[in-house]
Amino acid sequence: MVPPRRRVLVVDDEPRMIHFIRLNLEHDGFQVSEATSGTQALEQLRDQLPDMVLLDVMMPELDGFETLRLIREISSVPVIMLTAKGEEDDRVRGLELGADDYVTKPFSPRELVSRVRAVLRRTEPAAAGSEVITVDDRLKIDLARREVWVEGKLVKLRPTEFKMLYHLVQNAGWVLPHEQLLAKVWGYEYRDETHYVRLYINYLRQKLEKDPSNPRYILTERGVGYRCVDFRRKDSPAL
Repeated sequence: MVPPRRRVLVVDDEPRMIHFIRLNLEHDGFQVSEATSGTQALEQLRDQLPDMVLLDVMMPELDGFETLRLIREISSVPVIMLTAKGEEDDRVRGLELGADDYVTKPFSPRELVSRVRAVLRRTEPAAAGSEVITVDDRLKIDLARREVWVEGKLVKLRPTEFKMLYHLVQNAGWVLPHEQLLAKVWGYEYRDETHYVRLYINYLRQKLEKDPSNPRYILTERGVGYRCVDFRRKDSPAL
């Protein structure tokens, strides 16, 4: 059985850019739909349920950041921001609003396709076991259902957040260097993007920790990386 082609929604107010992206993605086997404004993008998102959104930052009326904010109110679809700006503030702003990655214009067809495939791999449901991990009486993680419960309440994690948490708890007690987390969660080609790790660790702490400024589950090993408290050891000082 031939697997269905992944559908990518391209949102840009420049027809030539849409044409360029369409040619290269279709050449690589993707289905492509398009929108020339943030409003059209939201309509397409509801009607066509794409697997991925490529979203330009600089658009009239609704810019990419505002469009992304509205997308995240209704969907967890993976989003890659397209921007002509290379400043870190813009990249971080997009990630904080819920983008999964960014590509800075001008970009090569090879880079674009590589980023799209990497994000789709990262956001696919992991082949997890049936284990339900009880960290303590406050935090439980259901690997099969991809659910996290804090104080008896279901906490919604984005796919990348869950994937990072999965690797941390599967290696509980061991320090995972920044480079290893980047390779496991984002892919080897992201080995220099250390700010991704810091940002998503912060997301997890905000959602899981009682006091994110004084974490007890996800601990920092300065200059090295992060580790999940070893919940399998009942004498662990953090628990």
